[in-house]
Amino acid sequence: MEDRLPFEKIKREILVRKESSSGSYGVNPYERNVDKLINYGVICLNKVQGPSSHQVADYVKKILDLKRCGHGGTLDPNVTGVLPIATGRATRIVQALLNAGKEYVCLMILHKELSEKEIFESVTRLTGKIQQLPPVKSAIKRQLRTREIYYLNILEINGKNVLFKVGCEAGTYIRKLVFDWGKNLGTQAHMQELIRTKAGPFSYKEWVSLHDLKDAYEFYKEGDDTKIRECIKPIEKAVEHLPKVWILDNAIGNVCYGSGIGVKAVSKVEDGINNNCLVAVVSLKNELICIGKATMNSDEMIKKERGNILRDVRVFMERGVYPKLLNASSNI
Repeated sequence: MEDRLPFEKIKREILVRKESSSGSYGVNPYERNVDKLINYGVICLNKVQGPSSHQVADYVKKILDLKRCGHGGTLDPNVTGVLPIATGRATRIVQALLNAGKEYVCLMILHKELSEKEIFESVTRLTGKIQQLPPVKSAIKRQLRTREIYYLNILEINGKNVLFKVGCEAGTYIRKLVFDWGKNLGTQAHMQELIRTKAGPFSYKEWVSLHDLKDAYEFYKEGDDTKIRECIKPIEKAVEHLPKVWILDNAIGNVCYGSGIGVKAVSKVEDGINNNCLVAVVSLKNELICIGKATMNSDEMIKKERGNILRDVRVFMERGVYPKLLNASSNI
């Protein structure tokens, strides 16, 4: 079974409304200076067992001497693995990660030994749409919820021990999945160990430890920024899983001051955007400007002559990066 989250399977084409090239304002996100990166970046942290996700975010805040940090998707204290951390002014971007798909590697312990054939055959009954009742000790109301299991691959079976990888919709309880799997097999089962290996665009392949981050920051203070750039990525990394809309340079400044984004401000869009879809709006240098819910689909953004393309807009770009045009709006 293919082990890719839904956004990883999408090959988006770019639809052009108005050809344009980037001007003298702004900067390629990967060319920002390190001070800006530290206060406006994201970290793929490898959380260890013990501390809560909030405590880990607080550790990062203290290491980097920041006023605030946030995490994208809570991990229980005993769970390890990918914990996206947003730093400084980027903190609000964690909202874009909360509903992103997740991947875990889990060690399940069956309460009686079964044949490998029985275990493998049961996998198909656990993929697709499933119903889950949150655990008694849960932060949300206990009512049946539908969640999607994108893939479930068994990695190893050793007696009663079953190691598997699962890609799932945000909000899926893996402990409950294990319990239901055991029940499905006519026995009981419990989760022995859980590691998160993906959270949206963040993967175990690029995670760093708190120790790595602390060392990198010390090297940076001594004049070597190589390691800190490996640890902290631009805020744009956190929206790689979202469909994109590029707008013209002369509309950006006004968006940062609260103007709506009209169709005539659009330069190009990725296909597949639907009404109410969460999208990222970026500059022609690929700088994140804002995120919001689409009010029209990709084709309409290209073909319509009037109307705003987004609602519930959250602006991230600072004012002054691009000039505000007087007597103009972003509905150009």
